[in-house]
Amino acid sequence: MQRHPIRIGTAGWSIPAAHAAHFPPEGSHLARYAARLPAAEINSSFYRPHRPATYARWAETVPEDFRLAVKVPKEITHALQLVGAEAPLERFLGEVRSLGPKLGPLLLQLPPSLEFRPEVLNGFLDTLRARFDGPLVCEPRHPSWFTGEADALLATRGIPRVAADPPPAPGAARPGGAATLRYWRLHGSPRRYYSPYVPERLDRLAALLREADAESWVIFDNTAEFHAAGDALSLMARLMP
Repeated sequence: MQRHPIRIGTAGWSIPAAHAAHFPPEGSHLARYAARLPAAEINSSFYRPHRPATYARWAETVPEDFRLAVKVPKEITHALQLVGAEAPLERFLGEVRSLGPKLGPLLLQLPPSLEFRPEVLNGFLDTLRARFDGPLVCEPRHPSWFTGEADALLATRGIPRVAADPPPAPGAARPGGAATLRYWRLHGSPRRYYSPYVPERLDRLAALLREADAESWVIFDNTAEFHAAGDALSLMARLMP
């Protein structure tokens, strides 16, 4: 039976001193990181644009089977709240296309204040799909997104819903939407961004990943005290044959 890809990484590609011995000593941070982990999530795109040449350089730095997820800019998700976003979306897509085959899913993280409105979601997805046919995952945070109606619409549009920890609402800890890809964003628990994950939690996640029936991504975002890289390496070790 063919095994679906499992892509484990961190938000960004920082290599903390505590874990530096696990990575090659030479090369750029990204090159060293990509020698040990198969994926990363570009979060800086949320805050500012990057030149196409920058994305192209990152793509050239990593191995052929490495993938980079990219966070959609906050101008689109938070300022415009998915409405009237044609111009910034066009610019953003023009930039990330320079990743070529190294481009993984786009991450659409929505503000906690943004309620589920089918007409807004459909309008945005129509705009996006006219320009981009690659994978997109959605991380909503308002409780109205964790309902049967929202999940059904995401599934119909082929959009997986991110499983987030700590969950912002009941149901948010489990993947939802389309089952074509599973994406976990682990922000640290119990203290968001700060806490490491206990071994038992990583054991349970490894078991889920072994049984997954689709490509799976796990991104550790507990970077405030540099636990993300260690947790990613620990989860990788659990999945070794």
